[in-house]
Amino acid sequence: MLHGNHALASIDARFCRDPDCALTPEDGWAVVDSAGSVHVNVRRRAEPAEWAWVLAHCLLHLGFGHVPAAGTPRKAGDAYELAARCAVVNRFLSSFSIGRAPFELPASVSGDEEELAARWRRDGLPRIPGTAGRGSDQVLATHHPYWAPEDWTVGFAAALTRTMSAAMDVAGGRREELTGARLPERPWTRALNWFISSYPLLGGIAAGMTLVADVELARAQGISVAAVNAGAGEIYLNPLRHHSDEEWRFILGHEMLHAALKHSERCGARDPYLFNVAADYVINGWLVEMGVGEMPEGLLHDPQLKGLSAEEVYDRIVRDQRRLRRLATLAGKGRPDVLGEPLGAPRDYVDLDDFYRRGLQQGFELHRRERGLLPAGLVEEIRALAHPPLPWDAQLARWFDEFVPSPTAVRSYARPSRRQASTPDVPRAGRYFPPEEVARCTFGVVLDTSGSMSRTLLGKALGAIASYAAARDVPAARVVFCDAAPHDEGYLPVDDIAGRVRVRGRGGTVLQPGVDLLERAEDFPPGAPVLVITDGECDVLRVRREHAYLVPQGAGLPFTPRGPVFRLR
Repeated sequence: MLHGNHALASIDARFCRDPDCALTPEDGWAVVDSAGSVHVNVRRRAEPAEWAWVLAHCLLHLGFGHVPAAGTPRKAGDAYELAARCAVVNRFLSSFSIGRAPFELPASVSGDEEELAARWRRDGLPRIPGTAGRGSDQVLATHHPYWAPEDWTVGFAAALTRTMSAAMDVAGGRREELTGARLPERPWTRALNWFISSYPLLGGIAAGMTLVADVELARAQGISVAAVNAGAGEIYLNPLRHHSDEEWRFILGHEMLHAALKHSERCGARDPYLFNVAADYVINGWLVEMGVGEMPEGLLHDPQLKGLSAEEVYDRIVRDQRRLRRLATLAGKGRPDVLGEPLGAPRDYVDLDDFYRRGLQQGFELHRRERGLLPAGLVEEIRALAHPPLPWDAQLARWFDEFVPSPTAVRSYARPSRRQASTPDVPRAGRYFPPEEVARCTFGVVLDTSGSMSRTLLGKALGAIASYAAARDVPAARVVFCDAAPHDEGYLPVDDIAGRVRVRGRGGTVLQPGVDLLERAEDFPPGAPVLVITDGECDVLRVRREHAYLVPQGAGLPFTPRGPVFRLR
């Protein structure tokens, strides 16, 4: 019954049913805390409609901001304020039709919370029942869970607006709940169904995409027409924009190609908006050439850029950034329509990299058999997706193979072989590693230990380094920790790098002193390479020897790297 109301269902609270919970009221029904948990007295008997009213009462305390989250300016409130809040919630529920109260309610009073509290301080406190019995049903928690928003009032206000709009639609006969007739199919839905049924190149991808047409979401995010998030598999539309079916086909095809060709990942360290503009020129040219729908007025298209990739177009247009900042993508002027994170609630995702690659490959084969030719540039990118790049750990292993030598054993009769005892009359040379050879086979690690570094990144990176170094018989590596200042750990055995390294600094991010320390160290071989591990939030680095960078997926460096960049997933 509670989830049937969209406004209350938007408040993402948790329900505690532990009978031994310390916050559970002994003589009441439920209390709500500022961590977003409703603690229910499971021993209390009530009808479903009564429980719905009780839970709605608690959720409205969150939606009205009566129990603000930890870390925000807040106060518990005295008895007058707590009673005034309950009176306001009871008055709201009397007109909201959610269940029925499990006790008799007094006559509703006029005025907001401040007016009621001031009046009752002057005239005396009446009996205003809540859901906790004799105590207060509003509790301030000392912690704030990761899943709870900082402010429940924003989401509740938006959901309440949508609920009232739906009620107006029902009252006006525009919803099938009242008229019994089916709503007309939206033009963007018809466009998506056309891809699934009639355009095999993008049909598989269209079947896995979700269209989110939400006016409030589009207005809040500044989406003019459309935007896409490849990781969530969602295309966000502005339903207030009026386009023909052919134009919606063009718009959806545009966004699906952004997702399928992984433009958000290919951006790298480039300016995200300018790379988005470059990709728009390429995609719009392909769609015009293939005759997919009709291009809406005002989109980016230049026939002189035909045959170029997004990276090549970016290199051309980046020289005139002042003019390009005035150009508009489907998301609007100065806004990229390739989003880095979903705008809706988080959910579980499948391996979308495989989904887009497989969907585009299968659609390409069907399209080639049934519908003819495609633009050469698009065919090249689709074929490139069929051979994805090596994983970051394989690339790192190749780098080790190329620049970190393994100790080479030499034979000498001064050191008898272990098999000498089996042939006493035949001298055999033994194998050993000269000290100078062992000292040459090493590498340096400059590790960013600032507060922005993820411990997951540190664990994966150090574990990979240790395993590859051990596989190549590298005895030790020179490790330098860097935050606000470098911390030289000296040579560490490779087994200790992943297990027993103690990170010292957690300050700012200045890596150049750590690099200079390695380059000036007398005991560090001049030919040994340097591996820099950072999250990209660092200063500009100048490394004068062979080096590489290990950064998280999606992170960029604030400079043009001269060495290879391995992106950790």
